[in-house]
Amino acid sequence: MTASEASPSVDFIRNIIAEDLKTNKNNGRVVTRFPPEPNGYLHIGHAKSICLNFGIASEHKGGICNLRFDDTNPCKEEVEYVDSIKTDIRWLGFDWGDRLFYTSDYFEKLYQYALQLIKIGKAYVCSLSDQETREYRGTLTEPGKNSPYRNRPIEENLALFEGMRAGKFEDGLHVLRAKIDMASPNLNMRDPTIYRIRCAEHHRTGNTWCIYPMYDFAHCLSDSIEGITHSICTLEFENNRPLYDWFLDQLKVDCHPQQIEFARLNLSHTVLSKRKLLELVEQKQVNGWDDPRMPTLSGLRRRGYTPEAIRNFCERIGVAKRDSIVDIALLEHYVREDLNIRAPRVMAVLRPLRVVIDNYPEDQVEELVAENNPEDPDMGIRKIPFSRVLYIEQDDFREDPPKKFFRLAPGREIRLKHAYYIKCVRVVKDEQTGQVIELHCTYDPETRGGWSQDGRKVRGTSHWVSAAHSLLAQVRIYDYLFVKSESSDEKVGSDDKAYINSNSLETLTSCRVEPSLANAASGSCYQFLRQGYFCADSVDFSSENLVFNRTLSLRDTWAKIEKAQKKT
Repeated sequence: MTASEASPSVDFIRNIIAEDLKTNKNNGRVVTRFPPEPNGYLHIGHAKSICLNFGIASEHKGGICNLRFDDTNPCKEEVEYVDSIKTDIRWLGFDWGDRLFYTSDYFEKLYQYALQLIKIGKAYVCSLSDQETREYRGTLTEPGKNSPYRNRPIEENLALFEGMRAGKFEDGLHVLRAKIDMASPNLNMRDPTIYRIRCAEHHRTGNTWCIYPMYDFAHCLSDSIEGITHSICTLEFENNRPLYDWFLDQLKVDCHPQQIEFARLNLSHTVLSKRKLLELVEQKQVNGWDDPRMPTLSGLRRRGYTPEAIRNFCERIGVAKRDSIVDIALLEHYVREDLNIRAPRVMAVLRPLRVVIDNYPEDQVEELVAENNPEDPDMGIRKIPFSRVLYIEQDDFREDPPKKFFRLAPGREIRLKHAYYIKCVRVVKDEQTGQVIELHCTYDPETRGGWSQDGRKVRGTSHWVSAAHSLLAQVRIYDYLFVKSESSDEKVGSDDKAYINSNSLETLTSCRVEPSLANAASGSCYQFLRQGYFCADSVDFSSENLVFNRTLSLRDTWAKIEKAQKKT
């Protein structure tokens, strides 16, 4: 049974929900939400949350998962991000139906909630500067101090807050703060800011508002307004949970969702901080958010990762309460496993070496037959032209072959995949550089299909393309963007040159591919025999400009790791 066929694993979150259903908590409802901030592109870490929230909803009759954009910071949000997030979620295979919401939908209601807190003496307008606020806040070991504005009369707070909304004050002059406990050991409870002045145009509400709610205030109340039952978030919000509950308790809302935290995804060789990924984009260390080296879903999609593989990976790693680092080899394993089934096989020569078959008729062209995918006979067959002049990989020939090198060498015979046995009889070199530029070979016409009629065997097999029929292509070879395996958000910044892999992209411009790829569709995936899995680039590919991105090599590191683990 594959991961995609398996039932979702039981984890502590699903156990909590199952217990709630047993006791008829929330009247038997299960309502989750995925609440991205539209200030960047989604990455592989978000995929885990998407699969979890939409997955849990789908597992229960009548279950609902809302898509809500937490658009409370107009200075960092753009429609571009909103559109990309929608595209990514649909690409992963999930749909929110008519359950699309924005926090900005609730701006007026949130404002009224803030007024209510002021009226019950639980919020006040503070006029400390940013620097003074930091000084008053205290430290992890020292309590904070009350703001001198903490005991402003309710009427004065209401007047000032209404003035903030009316645009009477400049940015930073006042904020609205919750009145909780400046001595609390939890810094989040030390009179956190609820509203701040931002004279900036919002991508949905325009200039209607010049004050905007803070995330902690808006998030829990948006959950409540939407009737969310289980507000599932990552562990960094664990210390925010008391504040989440405090707002809901003080305002005595009808719906009080339960916040549950799980361990976020940490992936080796990968940085998932949106701030650091933005730095990579802005510093032009990558070619945009969808650069195939990026861990963004748009980057992984452009590289050739499939949504099925990502969902299987998220199912495999499960949901835990403690942070850990997942080996990226596991993600790659699921991508290879999926592409092995769905990717047609073709032959491509990335670094061509010209081969002339001296005893093959000059004007003859044969059409050899090959399966498109041995894993799926329904994919049918394709015809491959064979002629007198071919290209093979430069690495498939050695003039002075080392031990255990079984491919072509002077006087040696090898098999051409799907074709014939050939034997190298002469080597042509560049007179100035001494570089091998052409091989002359003979072929055995009795070995058509790559098998000898007399039973003799050869140890080496090479892929090839016909020189006259093959197509010129550009191939981009990608490696890890962060070269050290321990790369993580906490240990590396995007400007840390010691961690950036300067060789993460190699572009090959003289590649030759089978003529069948003339009809390739943008975004389609293939296995280049003996080379790896490749994807027709979704941006630059066209019938006149064949551009392929290497998704992954054929080597499956995780399969070897698992095999070694089973032996022990």
